[in-house]
Amino acid sequence: MSELHVYNTLNRKKEKFEPLHPPHVGLYVCGPTVYSDAHIGNVRTFTSFDMIYRYLSFLGYKVRYVRNITDAGHLTNERGEGVNRMESQAKLESLEPMEIVQKYTVGFHQVMELFNAVPPTIEPTATGHILEQIQMIEELIQKGFAYEVNGSVYFDVKAYNEKFPYGELSGRNVDELIAGYRDLDGQEEKRNSIDFALWKAASPEHIMQWKSPWGQGFPGWHLECSVMSTKYLGEQFDIHGGGMDLKFPHHECEIAQNKGACNQGGARYWLHTNMLNFNGQKMSKSFGNSILPMEFITGNHPLLDKGYAPSVVRFLFLQTHYSSELDINIKGLQDAEKGLKRLMDALQVVQGFASTDFNKEETSLGKDIQVLCAGCKENMDDDFNTAKTIANLFELSTIINSLKGGQIKFHEVSKEALQRMQETMNDYLIKVFGLKPIEETTSGKLGDIMQVLIDIRSEAKGKKDFATSDAIRNKLQAAGIQLKDEKDGSVSFSFL
Repeated sequence: MSELHVYNTLNRKKEKFEPLHPPHVGLYVCGPTVYSDAHIGNVRTFTSFDMIYRYLSFLGYKVRYVRNITDAGHLTNERGEGVNRMESQAKLESLEPMEIVQKYTVGFHQVMELFNAVPPTIEPTATGHILEQIQMIEELIQKGFAYEVNGSVYFDVKAYNEKFPYGELSGRNVDELIAGYRDLDGQEEKRNSIDFALWKAASPEHIMQWKSPWGQGFPGWHLECSVMSTKYLGEQFDIHGGGMDLKFPHHECEIAQNKGACNQGGARYWLHTNMLNFNGQKMSKSFGNSILPMEFITGNHPLLDKGYAPSVVRFLFLQTHYSSELDINIKGLQDAEKGLKRLMDALQVVQGFASTDFNKEETSLGKDIQVLCAGCKENMDDDFNTAKTIANLFELSTIINSLKGGQIKFHEVSKEALQRMQETMNDYLIKVFGLKPIEETTSGKLGDIMQVLIDIRSEAKGKKDFATSDAIRNKLQAAGIQLKDEKDGSVSFSFL
């Protein structure tokens, strides 16, 4: 069907993609942990796999795309211990945990819709699969890869490593891991410091807990993906994806759980997106450069010069290979905005050309156009190389603009080349990349409008016209926008 090659993180090499049951493809992507707002790194990961899903579908594969929702068991450290983040956020916001889940799941879906991501085929939740998680734990205990202590169940990494290699995805060594964790280990009930939790005993005050053969408790974070991927895609399936930060320990633990329970490692191809930086620094709250997706759109952040349409941000991501680090800066955003407009304008222009004006016979330039168009597929077949594909589209846009301006005459291009160029521009910009003209998306104008309303409200408050200031705040809240008076006197806004 295609000569698609992907870089398989598991084998550390580029391999020809050969699905288990063509034309069907199973794609599993680790979804969000819904205890906080989606950050821009999430958006890069999920729009990258949206592009991969779109391209596989474009090639003619029938893709079952499963993306989970982590709404239970997400603990604070990499070994699956510590504080339950869902409950912590629930207490912080004085809400029930499932209210937190609903709030942030809805917010995540709104962000994905804004960035024109296609919904997954199946979106299962951890809380909806507690029974299956218990069943997998029982299987692991029976096979000698897990043990119970005081109502908690741990995966026995050393026992597993005697039969299967633990660390094959990330290249970790078990002995080195044990040495590194020994000083940090405070769990005396575990056999080895690197063992991770499959099930944790819950104290009476723990809100999210379920009955199990080992008593009241809740599942570990790593378990849910093993359970849901195998349930919906089989014990062996095609592609597993997620951010680079999940490679260890989350994905490593998934492989161990899958092999321990099923003798299969789950996915045959592992794909990972890379990290985002802003102005050369890792994006972090401590650095003050952790910008939320909606802040990029509205421009409501001190490090941004204005708001940018979601398609502009998505286009910026596509200009770098999904597995490479990406540094966001103002110039890059501005260039992405100009570049997207240029390509979308070219698409509109080329669609308006009448084929009757072009040459019936193939021409030299027509052959060059055919090569550029074919190159788009060749680049995408090379591990989804969007950056090189975009370079080809820019070359095509130059030809289109020259045809429009008269520098190139219509008779210099064949009808066949014109049709191929029209199809290629539309196929890759719209169908595969999921881009929209800037005018069709929420742009920075929303931030300008909001600033006008904020200024009017501030002026009203200064005049002690609290009826007007309260009316503006209440009407915006009814429309799903919440104003917040900051300590420094500024006013920010967020979407409910």
